[in-house]
Amino acid sequence: MNKNVNLIIGSGVIGAYLAKELISKKEKTIVTSRKIKKNFKNYEYLKIRNKVTFEKLDVTKKKAIEKILDKYKPNKIFYFSGVSSIPKSVLMPKETYISHYLGTKNFLEVLKKKKEIKFFKSNSGYIFKPNKGLVNLKCKFSQNKNPYISAQKKVFQLIDKFRKFNLSVYNLVLLQVESPLRPNSFFIKKVCLAANKREKISVGNINTSRDYSWATEIVKFIYKISHTTPQNFLISAGRKMSGSNILKFAYEHNKLDYRKYYIFNKKFFRKSEDKILIGDPRNRKKLEKKFNLKFRVFKKLLIKEMLKTI
Repeated sequence: MNKNVNLIIGSGVIGAYLAKELISKKEKTIVTSRKIKKNFKNYEYLKIRNKVTFEKLDVTKKKAIEKILDKYKPNKIFYFSGVSSIPKSVLMPKETYISHYLGTKNFLEVLKKKKEIKFFKSNSGYIFKPNKGLVNLKCKFSQNKNPYISAQKKVFQLIDKFRKFNLSVYNLVLLQVESPLRPNSFFIKKVCLAANKREKISVGNINTSRDYSWATEIVKFIYKISHTTPQNFLISAGRKMSGSNILKFAYEHNKLDYRKYYIFNKKFFRKSEDKILIGDPRNRKKLEKKFNLKFRVFKKLLIKEMLKTI
């Protein structure tokens, strides 16, 4: 095992921001992907493309996992791979299960022989049933049968199970993590792009409220967590922002009346959607105190950051 060598599974958005944070701490970072591309846009955008080592990895094959661990001997593994969209998972249920659950299971079984390595799995706050709109680690599991939520719930339970084998494994439960690298189809970025272009936008239910955090802040907490003892963490800003707030903040920033710039479209409505889903503010305060960090980018400031960076 090499101290300060990190393996990030998956080349997505959160992994890219975490890689930048790790590099700023002078830590070596290896990123795995199912296929090696000519360019990794997320890493080029963050200007770290040449500071990261990329490796091809099939997480369904234990021997491939063993090989890459033997090659780099990382002391920390961050598993951020997998289908990351609830609607997309409906179209790709098998891939969702494989990328989240099977891949994680294979890593954990390999790590039984390498117990000194820390393993972190990102998870979704959607696995929990909110209590009066609030989510914390004591909430009951959601009964939603969506493939993404079901796979993530199984993974959460799997991590807890393997921790009993004295493995250093962590669940990192996240809610909405925003950044300019988010796909254009995701709501906040979609709204901000339309507002900057002074265009109208089609929306679903804008009366639901969610907890939106900024990616650069989330990864700072993840880095701090990586130096703690194995446990589960919920990481979020713990602030509520509705769809109508997002529209209002984005269009008014461009001196436009948001009420004239959106139309409802039934195809964007989700069945069985919780009206409010935010991280328990008590959890946020506990995190800030424990790690001496503050969530500063949320609500209107988060929208401003998105508007100026896309």
